[in-house]
Amino acid sequence: MFQIIGIVVVFVMVFGGFTLSGGHFDVILHSLPYEMMMIGGAAAGAFLIGNKPKTVMKTMGDLGKVFTGSKWKASDYTDLLSLLFLLTKMMKTKGVIALESHIENPKESAIFTRYPRIMKDHFAVEFICDTLRMMTMNLEDPHQVEDHMENQLEKHHHEAADPAHAMQTMADGLPALGIVAAVLGVIKTMGAIESPPAVLGGYIGGALVGTFLGVFIAYGFVGPFAAYMTAIYDEESQFYKIIQSVLVAHLHGNAAQISVEIGRGGIPTKMQPSFLEMEKTLDEIPAEVG
Repeated sequence: MFQIIGIVVVFVMVFGGFTLSGGHFDVILHSLPYEMMMIGGAAAGAFLIGNKPKTVMKTMGDLGKVFTGSKWKASDYTDLLSLLFLLTKMMKTKGVIALESHIENPKESAIFTRYPRIMKDHFAVEFICDTLRMMTMNLEDPHQVEDHMENQLEKHHHEAADPAHAMQTMADGLPALGIVAAVLGVIKTMGAIESPPAVLGGYIGGALVGTFLGVFIAYGFVGPFAAYMTAIYDEESQFYKIIQSVLVAHLHGNAAQISVEIGRGGIPTKMQPSFLEMEKTLDEIPAEVG
């Protein structure tokens, strides 16, 4: 919602100020299609040249995050803690053997399938299962497991944040592409140097529209989009950090309830359930699950 308001504010303030100062849109409107073709087309081409196909496709898909925000909601964090509680409790009470069927085939697990939103995230499921599988192989050094999980999280976050980096690179290049369009406008003007001053003025004005568009799009839209996408990726990565916190806490010998409480502390404040809310949720889980 705030992003839509921000876009409106940018347009109103820039073009409203231009209008109130006595500016006319004739030159801008006349040059806009051609300048956008040069600047936008060059930016799109450079984007394709500078990024892997996977990054290009992911960027297109993730642009919607600017308006929808993080994919994880408050209920998802509660579900994650509930899932981890059941898994760590089972390890404590029934041993690692009882856990194997759940981590080897989570799609048929009575524990995992209780939380379909988490099941849709392949990395979250694999991250949990791979770590628990390491524990079942008697790799119980908390520091070694934590280091391994940290490496996995860093790799995943780096790959997930590629679209934001690609967008920022585009934002950095747009002003220069605006100058390219402006220079072409100057070349056009010089080719018609014998024209009347009114005609030359229109040519020069059209050339300056290119510079304006490059800077305007870069700093008014693409740059802020990249910054907000980075913030969203950072917030989403916290979801996986909670998995690490709970499982490492479990390796240190804490009870399932304590491990979950340690993980609860890492949830973003606006989505964090209270201690009592989390306790009530865990108490409501049917005894037969797991």
